[in-house]
Amino acid sequence: MADESTSRDPILGIDLGTTNSLVALCDERGPRVLVPAGESPLVPSVVRYIPAEDGWQVMVGDEALRSPDPARTLRSIKRLMGRSIADIDLGGLSYQIVDGPQHTARVRIPGSAGQADRIVTPQEVSAEILRFLAARAQRVLGVAARRVVITVPAYFDDAQRQATRDAGRLAGLDVVRIVNEPTAAGLAYGLGLDRSAERNRGIRTVAVYDFGGGTFDISILSIVPGPDGGSRDLFRVIATAGDTALGGDDIDHALLRWVVDQLRQKPGPEESSRLRLACIAAKHHLSTHDHAVITWQRDDGTQHAQSIALAEFDSLITPIVERTIHCCDRALADAQIELEGVAPQVVALVGGSTRIPLVRRLVAEKFALEPYSALDPDQVVALGAAVQGAVLSGSNRAALLLDVVPLSLGLETAGGGIAKIIVRNAAVPARATEMFSTQVDNQTGIHLRVFQGEREMAADCRLIADFHLRGIPPMPAGIPQVEVTFLVDANGVLNVSAIEKRSGRRAAMQVVPNHGLTREEVDQMERASVVNAKTDMHAHRIADLVVNSKLDLKWISERLAKLRQEIDPAYARELDTASGRLAEFLQQAANPAATDADAFARAKHDLDQLSVRLQEVSIAASLRAQLGQ
Repeated sequence: MADESTSRDPILGIDLGTTNSLVALCDERGPRVLVPAGESPLVPSVVRYIPAEDGWQVMVGDEALRSPDPARTLRSIKRLMGRSIADIDLGGLSYQIVDGPQHTARVRIPGSAGQADRIVTPQEVSAEILRFLAARAQRVLGVAARRVVITVPAYFDDAQRQATRDAGRLAGLDVVRIVNEPTAAGLAYGLGLDRSAERNRGIRTVAVYDFGGGTFDISILSIVPGPDGGSRDLFRVIATAGDTALGGDDIDHALLRWVVDQLRQKPGPEESSRLRLACIAAKHHLSTHDHAVITWQRDDGTQHAQSIALAEFDSLITPIVERTIHCCDRALADAQIELEGVAPQVVALVGGSTRIPLVRRLVAEKFALEPYSALDPDQVVALGAAVQGAVLSGSNRAALLLDVVPLSLGLETAGGGIAKIIVRNAAVPARATEMFSTQVDNQTGIHLRVFQGEREMAADCRLIADFHLRGIPPMPAGIPQVEVTFLVDANGVLNVSAIEKRSGRRAAMQVVPNHGLTREEVDQMERASVVNAKTDMHAHRIADLVVNSKLDLKWISERLAKLRQEIDPAYARELDTASGRLAEFLQQAANPAATDADAFARAKHDLDQLSVRLQEVSIAASLRAQLGQ
């Protein structure tokens, strides 16, 4: 029966998960998951493609999950969104990944006799799931809803977020906002806390520990009550950390590998599929029992059973869970930088993997708090997305949500340094502007290279896009004024624009790289930014000194060639000596690590001070020339 209480144009909240997906709505009754009568709230994020005489038949959800055809049954497709083959751990996948245009990951689905194989993108597969969820919502509400808020892991980069938006477009949906999963969960949990107690305590810090099927995120949020007891709270993300290739799937694979090791015989593809489902069932059983039996049918038709104790299971998955705790350490360290004395008063659990007793125990030990799990961890992200949808539609004004940029964004400067324009954990939407200029006389174009990462030099960061600003009128080096603006919109997508102020020439682009950062690259970027901080800063300082010193020496050389006869010979010799000293440092800078940056800077400063008189003589000569004297 249709739900008559909803508006004719609702904005749905969708949790597009690695393992399961949900659709929710928030109206005057509050946020709720939309579930047709007699069905489960969770839709397995599984799509099966079946060759048919008139094309391909597509199954989604539980129907696809029951498939005995692993090569055509696509699970965990979220891990492929916005990625290349090089980014993906192919272990545990039952289907074939192939290299697509610009090295994007695609899936090859075997055809049948007389029918060619089919190649699909992760966006197309995700679109099937989104289409299924939208149809489910229409069955419950009685009206079609095209506008949606979709959640993504906080550590999804630009490519992965754009791939999610593309999936929505392919499904015929209008994606009005992309929201980070732990942020959405924090929004749902925040509205579910005791609001009167919240206001009495003032600002509340909440840690959202989100351990889902394919990704892990930890976010530290502050919830600021509305002024004078008003209803509009401010939800601000202080810091976030995570891993886009760490989740319940890894626990399933670890358990499956353990069983295979006990068998000492590798099962075939169809048996592996049945065994995987048996391992998942045993994992669920161990959330409430001390022992489980993994039972499945072998390829020869016989039944096989393998028992496992909870203690053995805990030992097996401890390294996986400890990786999530390391992410918590990073987020807490970043939060301390942003807000002094951060100590979460609430730790909210999100994601089905948080039902595992070991996970809850280690989280409680880490934060010295009993985790808060009043809401269903499988549903809380979708509920938060629905709340955000209601806020965007104007039907709910209970909260204002501020999210953050997970990794710094900047431009390569002359000499190979990075000018960070938007730094990590900046609140979104974020906007920042910097001024740049040319390094060569009569330069008519500037190549802008956009990087992502925490190091000081471009060679140590990830190039995500580049474009050109052309048509600049020829001018001496340093004269053009190029204003570059970075804008990260509310969906976390980066837009870059540049304008040369004197000529009005403009260039702009939305940064949509072909694939994103691997888990190892993100971890390496963060570790390296700390370990190499001193060395990086030194290298960046040397690079800047080289660029500016070359400009100084060029200008002084040109002026001396024209004005040497008009200045005192002793002063000219001083300039020559100081210029030579600075030129020696330029030669040494070929090896930045062996260059004394302080001495280099002093040599440049001394020459700058000495050249003031030369500049005065140059200005006087220019004035005489203009007056015809």
